[in-house]
Amino acid sequence: MDKFYTINDLRFENDYLVIKVDNIPYKIKICEASKKLDNATEYARNDYSISPSGYGIHWKQLDEDLSVNGLIRIAKKYNIR
Repeated sequence: MDKFYTINDLRFENDYLVIKVDNIPYKIKICEASKKLDNATEYARNDYSISPSGYGIHWKQLDEDLSVNGLIRIAKKYNIR
């Protein structure tokens, strides 16, 4: 299996999802990334798994999948780091 990314960190700070991809940090407003995440409890937000390839993140309780490419695109659109 090809490795797309290495997720070094993923956490939530106030209204932001903070993710470090290949040692590059990105901050994404949760509401821009996902309505399900925006409305989720802290417990549900922190119950995620990263795909072995690093391509995506899955939140089982929320039935939500987000691609790392999409999250990076959102972060770059708003130029938040």
